Amino acid sequence: MADHLKPTPAPPRTRRGYALAVAIAGALLVFCAVLPWAGLQATSSIIGGGVTSDVRGVDDPFGVYTLVAGLVALGCGLAGALSRPRVAALAIVPGGVAMLVLVRFLTEGSGLRDRLSIDLGDLLSIEPVLRFGWFGALASALTVVVLSILALVRRS
Repeated sequence: MADHLKPTPAPPRTRRGYALAVAIAGALLVFCAVLPWAGLQATSSIIGGGVTSDVRGVDDPFGVYTLVAGLVALGCGLAGALSRPRVAALAIVPGGVAMLVLVRFLTEGSGLRDRLSIDLGDLLSIEPVLRFGWFGALASALTVVVLSILALVRRS
């Protein structure tokens, strides 16, 4: 008689927080691919100024690969948010590829290796520099990887 008075257990709620976070990190990776990644900076203390020349991420093939990896990670995150949150764990692949591509940007010919560095004291100093976009892309790719692992490991 009291069976019909018992409340039925609520269906388990699925939390899609990690999947949305993967999508946001993928969108940040796409955004960082169009920011400046590297450049040459020439400074002179005699004239008290300097000149810079920047290379954006999408100006290089490695930047285009990073852009595509960010789009794939964004798609995995959105698919995980709309269907099953564990689908977002697939974003570990484009996140890892983006990290490898970013490291190869520095070591291959498109990176900083073949840029010159000249120091003539106070007269002129020319040096290659990394810009904030490269660091942002690396942080976004690492965030995609970590959040993908958390989407797989944590109960969603």
